Amino acid sequence: MNSKADAGARKKALTKEKIVNFDAARLSAPFFLRCGALLIDYILILIAPVLMMLFGRYLGNDGSRLVGGNLSDTGWLIAVILGVSNIVLLPMLSGQSIGKFITGLKIVRTDGSDASVVNILMRNLLGYTLTALTFGLGFLISAFGSRGRALQDYLGGTVVVFADRKYR
Repeated sequence: MNSKADAGARKKALTKEKIVNFDAARLSAPFFLRCGALLIDYILILIAPVLMMLFGRYLGNDGSRLVGGNLSDTGWLIAVILGVSNIVLLPMLSGQSIGKFITGLKIVRTDGSDASVVNILMRNLLGYTLTALTFGLGFLISAFGSRGRALQDYLGGTVVVFADRKYR
């Protein structure tokens, strides 16, 4: 009897959830909320170098000692680690960066299922790079497009939606 229950639990765990009537255009996050999430991520990444520079200034460093010193290097190292974690690793695990978590947004596939590691890597590494190279034009696509998707969303096959809405 116990083996039947185990087999049923294994079968249920292997069954992929199917989402019906998912409308990405209706559930996509508004442009300014996405901007807010991006601003939160940006502030979190830059807070360590700024605090380290202020601390260095408090200790009496100035000029080249302030910018090129160990405190500054430590601050930028923390910023790089936090940036990679926040922009790549967290979205791969949960579909959300810290900014998206705070604003209640989530990255999902266009069919409503959770984004895969490949989707997130394409979106965040290639998409953000191309958006940066175009000076943000790739992000502005979401402001004027009817579907609310930016260049990185098209490249990754994703859409940013409200995380707490019942779309499943």
